[in-house]
Amino acid sequence: MNQKFSVVVLLLILLAPGAAFAATVDASLIPDGTYTVKVDRVIDSKHIQVTMDNGTQTTLSAGRDSVDFSKIKQNDQVKMSLIKGSVMVFLDMTSH
Repeated sequence: MNQKFSVVVLLLILLAPGAAFAATVDASLIPDGTYTVKVDRVIDSKHIQVTMDNGTQTTLSAGRDSVDFSKIKQNDQVKMSLIKGSVMVFLDMTSH
């Protein structure tokens, strides 16, 4: 049941980018996987606000103590792995 719900949410996000533009989504509704996002704002070292490739905005939390967003800057491109809406690992793709 949970997997079907995740698939439906993913399809809605992918099929309606115009409707999803600037829409804020609860991070727990995003299916587990690897995503490339643009950083909108660094809230603190454990929380960032991002825009996904389809225009959806969300606030993500660090999923581990070792995940630290303090070196990320606004407008950086970040590749990250999400599990249950939390960032487990990430890589800043922007060269500073």
